[in-house]
Amino acid sequence: MEIGCLNNYPRVSLGHSPTPIDEMRNLSRTLSRNKNNLSLLIKRDDCTGLAFGGNKVRQLEFYLGEATAQGADTILITGAVQSNFVRLAAAAACIAGMECHIQLEKRVRNTSEMHSQSGNVLIDKLLGATIHFFPEGENEQGADLRLEEIAHSLRADGRKPYIIHLSPEYPPLGALGYVVAAQEILSQIAESSFTIDEIVVASGSGATHAGLLFGLRSSGSIIPVKGVCVRRTKDLQYQRIVMHCAAIAKLLKITNPVCNGDIELSDDNLAPGYGKINDAVLEAIKLSAHQEGLILDPVYTGRAMAGLIQRARQTNQKKTFLFIHTGGQPAIFGYAADIEPLLAVG
Repeated sequence: MEIGCLNNYPRVSLGHSPTPIDEMRNLSRTLSRNKNNLSLLIKRDDCTGLAFGGNKVRQLEFYLGEATAQGADTILITGAVQSNFVRLAAAAACIAGMECHIQLEKRVRNTSEMHSQSGNVLIDKLLGATIHFFPEGENEQGADLRLEEIAHSLRADGRKPYIIHLSPEYPPLGALGYVVAAQEILSQIAESSFTIDEIVVASGSGATHAGLLFGLRSSGSIIPVKGVCVRRTKDLQYQRIVMHCAAIAKLLKITNPVCNGDIELSDDNLAPGYGKINDAVLEAIKLSAHQEGLILDPVYTGRAMAGLIQRARQTNQKKTFLFIHTGGQPAIFGYAADIEPLLAVG
């Protein structure tokens, strides 16, 4: 099914798809309040292939498509120190034969040296990215402005940079990757015996959450999508998803199929804030590892899994949840100093 002018946007193939949907049988049994009332499934977007994979591969296919069409030779992007997005942008630039400049923002305070050297940062360096630093962590407009300054300098040297902006004032081109993913999920459901009652996904930049919701609704699906807040409170994140869905409709030149009531968010497990571990996140990381052999990171997937566990424990009905595993495993090494002492407790 073609949605609006989706197929008119250039796209570079970067990842493996379709990614599988697996059953989490052990975790389902553990969390069932009534015998066999829960079925927990997982969409393995950590298996998209490129440089440890993750959800951003789908988004980058559209960004790199536009960059290539414009004749760009350099990619610029900004993100947190342990950003999965910048790591995958650096890898995508390698595939496209481009250079990559990444800007790392100080979003998480009082971190160890490991946080600034290991995990995604180590991979950024291995991929040959040029690294810049931005001292603020909650100034998206300022971070984007700094990227523009770097791009201006590159143009003066004869380069042709392409910027992947962070703030929601720019069109969320990458969200189209999850409009496509929604169609993929619906096809997988149709070909299987699964009936999905609810989808749970991390909601950070909002592009994955908004794209997935938009793709489902534009394809006629009414499956609820619960976004688990990883950076902002649900009131702030709600406005961001509203803005993204309106922007996606504009990109695709169709009427927005997402009603405001479709946007469901939870910030119950957000405290003490972005990149900070709480008891629910630690439990989610440990349970997933011990029972399903799944590795989650404390920033996105660990927090989203904590949201899924909370939702599962709240229901007495027979229900099937689909968890979107957005990847991010390399980041866990950057948080080793925070995680290891907690693993020894209890």
